[in-house]
Amino acid sequence: MRSSINLWAFPTEWPMSRVLALARDAGFEAIEPVCGPALALSPNSTDEEVRAYRRGCLDAGLEVSSLVCGGLSQVSILSDEEEVRAQAKEHVRRVLRVGAALEVDTLLLHPGFVGPIRAGPPVVADYEVTYDRAIADFCELAVDAQEAGVVIGIENVWNKFLVSPLEMRAFVDAVNSPYVGVYFDVGNVMRTGYPQHWIRILGSRIHKVHVKDYKVNVGTLDGFVDLLRGDVDYWAVMAALREVGYDSDLVVEMSSPAGRVEHCIRQAAQDVRFILGL
Repeated sequence: MRSSINLWAFPTEWPMSRVLALARDAGFEAIEPVCGPALALSPNSTDEEVRAYRRGCLDAGLEVSSLVCGGLSQVSILSDEEEVRAQAKEHVRRVLRVGAALEVDTLLLHPGFVGPIRAGPPVVADYEVTYDRAIADFCELAVDAQEAGVVIGIENVWNKFLVSPLEMRAFVDAVNSPYVGVYFDVGNVMRTGYPQHWIRILGSRIHKVHVKDYKVNVGTLDGFVDLLRGDVDYWAVMAALREVGYDSDLVVEMSSPAGRVEHCIRQAAQDVRFILGL
């Protein structure tokens, strides 16, 4: 397995040269950029621009592990509105093109929300209709993903959709494409379950893994903490990953408080190296 870090960990105002230098010097082997509006990589980036971005990473001594499909906060694949779903799918297609030029094997995709993270009414009218419709939409996107040569990894998030490993497995199996799988987030399952259970159930459907930590007794977004400072049993997680034959990236997803960015990045690199050695 290889260590990588998501670029959300770095201040957006930092030049890319500074980001890459710190990631490399901290000890990471790869980075995970985000493709979205007003970012260095956007759905409008040309193939030439994307290839130049990749060359910059490689020249700095870093691989590109994967790509995040940002920009889906305004349009959702789960929406009841057909026009909104069409816009979301077109956005994904454009980001898949970026992923192909970047030569990544996996695109992280957060499909949208059934309801808000906090209290509030649902944003879709019927769960079963949403579920079946999403299967059809991902079957459609699987064709685009295959053409791009990039696997869509559906991330488990707090969106009130695919809330158990059995449901996630059934959904991916219903799409029935090697180009639609799971981008598994270890910390996100801690509020309602155990990552080692998810890993064993999802098995080879897992294409990438986000690592972070969470304090269960907090129970809110404030429960997310630095690696090895929460309740994730990383000994059990690593045992499960090895059991199912996972041998790709562990991608650190974190935020870095202003004034402590360098310390936090270096500590995260040290922590993920420890986890890789378990």
